[in-house]
Amino acid sequence: MPENSRDIRLALEAKWQQYLSKNRILFSSDNLEGASPPSVFVGSYNYPHVLAGPVVPPVHGDTSLFDAPEKWAGMNLERIIRYRLNLVRGTQKVSADMPSGRYIESLQEVAMASRPMDSEIQFEHVASATISLDGQSAPFGSIGKIKSARYAGVTPVRPIEKAYYDTDLKADEAVIGLYRSGIPVSAIQKCFSIGMMGRSRRLVPTRWSITATDDIISNSLVSRILDFPMIDYHGVFHFGHLGNLFSVILFPHRWIYEMIEAWYSGGVLGFGSDHENASGIRHPPAIAGAYFAAKLGVAEYLVQKRLQAGVLILREIRPEYAIPVGVWQIREGIRRAMQQEAKICGSFDESMTHACRQLGVAQQQWLAHSNMARMLMQRTLDDYA
Repeated sequence: MPENSRDIRLALEAKWQQYLSKNRILFSSDNLEGASPPSVFVGSYNYPHVLAGPVVPPVHGDTSLFDAPEKWAGMNLERIIRYRLNLVRGTQKVSADMPSGRYIESLQEVAMASRPMDSEIQFEHVASATISLDGQSAPFGSIGKIKSARYAGVTPVRPIEKAYYDTDLKADEAVIGLYRSGIPVSAIQKCFSIGMMGRSRRLVPTRWSITATDDIISNSLVSRILDFPMIDYHGVFHFGHLGNLFSVILFPHRWIYEMIEAWYSGGVLGFGSDHENASGIRHPPAIAGAYFAAKLGVAEYLVQKRLQAGVLILREIRPEYAIPVGVWQIREGIRRAMQQEAKICGSFDESMTHACRQLGVAQQQWLAHSNMARMLMQRTLDDYA
């Protein structure tokens, strides 16, 4: 049984190599036919001159689950990695400042498709077996430079199509409008990335578009939360998946939010955190896209309940999380946590104690890295002085 990140990763990579050996004919041609989930990807290297293209597995049929993070919560790491490494990235070098022309417009059609699209990709050479792992977006398998591409069976999602043709609509308004129409966050992120929104349009690297979309939506939700009454209890929610453990504490307070992450590296425990009040955060969070993904998940809950609260999120990243699969798992992990029955506590101190019982990291270590917890616990002590 694998005992650490390295062993788990090696075991997953070995299984993937076995799969490649059994299905080599699918991945060893300069021609690829399959059904895109649908999916597109824009790289960040050498921005604004980036690599962009479709993402297609060498299989036909309903491949939507290959790129549907909202449906992956509860799955094991091996299954998700198998979905992702089946996806082949086609690329062409394009200018991010010019989201137009036949090639880009065809990718925009892919991004707005309502179901998997039959695709035929001709590569200049056989796609390389390089695996793409950046920690923000979900991983991909092989990558190949596109010579030509054809797509069939495009049926657009109507709200996306409407936003695409509305060139007077601001990008943030388009994002919020699609979200309120029920479009999955992951689909909105793809459209944002491939230059389909706003008045002055441009391509946005996928990893940036993921963070930007979570940021826009979560800020919109918080603006509504500020008008709601405060909760009158202390509640703790918990969920764990893919080697990530989440504890969420809600407590009576005007909106303040902090997220703390703890991880293990070479046997050493590391921490990262950031926080905001009702004015929001004015700098890039120290924990990057994780901050906004978690904020979106908990803000959705508060909007649904029409409540305002202070929020503290603790995320423990266990060694079992051997291969990063993207910040989607944080958003979906928090969403799942908020669906669990809350443990009602009598105070913030009691809430913190209960939250930490669900985690491997000691309470005092979390407290040492929390601005909010120190502030609130000091205030509680002062109240009784």
